Amino acid sequence: MLTLANNIDVAAANAAFARDGHVRLQPFLAEAAAIACLAEMKRRSDWVQVINSGDKVFELSRETRAAMTATQRDGLEQAVLAGAQTGFQYRYEALRLPDGTAPPPAGDSLIAGWPAFLSGAEVRGLLQAITGAADIAFADGQATAYGPGDFLTGHDDAVSGKHRRAAYVFSLNPLWRVEWGGLLLFHADGNRVHGVAPDFNSLDIFAVPQMHSVSMVTGSVPNRRYSITGWLRANG
Repeated sequence: MLTLANNIDVAAANAAFARDGHVRLQPFLAEAAAIACLAEMKRRSDWVQVINSGDKVFELSRETRAAMTATQRDGLEQAVLAGAQTGFQYRYEALRLPDGTAPPPAGDSLIAGWPAFLSGAEVRGLLQAITGAADIAFADGQATAYGPGDFLTGHDDAVSGKHRRAAYVFSLNPLWRVEWGGLLLFHADGNRVHGVAPDFNSLDIFAVPQMHSVSMVTGSVPNRRYSITGWLRANG
């Protein structure tokens, strides 16, 4: 079961979020629950690669990508890199999760119940207290896996009608070097950035809107950058 870690300091987290627009909670889950989430992600084979072209989103299964010719793969790579030169572009693998407004799914998938876990009374109350957004009603989410060459360019998460009060990244990476990329970067004026590296059993919560990106994962990485990401949302 998904279970909160003990002794989360809500007052300190609220002060940090109010000051910086960002806070990291670590540990967020009980250790056994975090380990189980990571194990499920590693054994799943139904990941799809998510790529955008402007406002259009394409999802490619691992089987589809394996069947592509070298010419097709190179053409796709060049299109993704071209899109990143001047606009909003991303590429990574994902598993879609049901919104927290949906009943917890049946079956043995632990991560499928993540949005419902965040949306439950106990955790939702904690997130409301940390962010100061008392109208947070539910969370949505997706599991993500960034491999070599994957990235997410700058954006602020402000989408009309979504009523996003904060964004989150739950990181599940027991070993990660800063040099491997995959950094959650917050953009500031004057071309300045600050950010955090992937970690294990840590929940980053940050205000919306806020310009941020995920830096490209390098080719030297020995494993994917696993996380669950999404938004804390009001009903409107």
